[in-house]
Amino acid sequence: MLSRRLPIGAFACWMLLIGLLWSMPSAAQEITPAASTSPDITSKVMLTPSPFASLLKDAREKANPQQTTLQQQPGQPPGQQPTATPQPAQQQQAPGQQNGTSHDRLFWALPNFLTVENAENVPPLTAGQKFKLVARGIYDPMEFVLVGFVAALGQASDSDSSYGQGAHGYAKRYGTVYGDTAIENFMASAVLPSILHQDPRYYQLGHGGFKKRAGHALSRVIITRSDSGQKQFNYSEIFGAGSAAAISTYTYHPQNERDFGNVATTWVSQMGWDAATYMVKEFWPDLRKKPHKDKQQ
Repeated sequence: MLSRRLPIGAFACWMLLIGLLWSMPSAAQEITPAASTSPDITSKVMLTPSPFASLLKDAREKANPQQTTLQQQPGQPPGQQPTATPQPAQQQQAPGQQNGTSHDRLFWALPNFLTVENAENVPPLTAGQKFKLVARGIYDPMEFVLVGFVAALGQASDSDSSYGQGAHGYAKRYGTVYGDTAIENFMASAVLPSILHQDPRYYQLGHGGFKKRAGHALSRVIITRSDSGQKQFNYSEIFGAGSAAAISTYTYHPQNERDFGNVATTWVSQMGWDAATYMVKEFWPDLRKKPHKDKQQ
């Protein structure tokens, strides 16, 4: 019985071996994708990742952190250098666009940091940001130049005769003008807006005729926005300018000027100066873009 089973078993083994060898070419064709094969052919082959792949990846990232920002684009040949992945639009924006502040300057010189030309999706300012923006404008070098010019005008017209003339009189006028400006800016654009939760920035209208835009600029003296974006009476401007006028009048102004009449005069003059500044802020972007248009033409 054993002698009869050996040939039969050997014959079965040979048939099995021949069948395996016959099926190997077709199996190789299924595993190896041809050039004309559809992209879905890779889904038929499941390769088990190495257990050391994550360790090797972490080691490469620590060794070359800059290369981790480069990614192979879909459909890009393996031999080409991978291109950098574009950053989101919010990361490419300037810091002034991110926090709703401006880096612009009026006439390319005077600070214009509390102006918003694009009022869409502007985040509210915190109390700290309000103080920082005001301080940034007050301590700007061009602000000292502007104060010096105003003090020179007062010196030429001898506006405060008690100050006298010469360097001594000019120094008094300079300190008075700078003190009035600094106190009014802090009270109207930082202190009261932080307490009352109002927005001290000027939002440019940017469209319409001259009358419409001029009316918008002048109305910002009595109309403002809250931190939540609602229109409100501009308590910060009105009472900020008034309190600043009272503080400056009864502290460092001459004794003969410490009365309510001088407080009212300073109060009105500061509000008038702010209204004129709003007019310049409204139309300054148009003046700023005009030289570029002339160069293109």
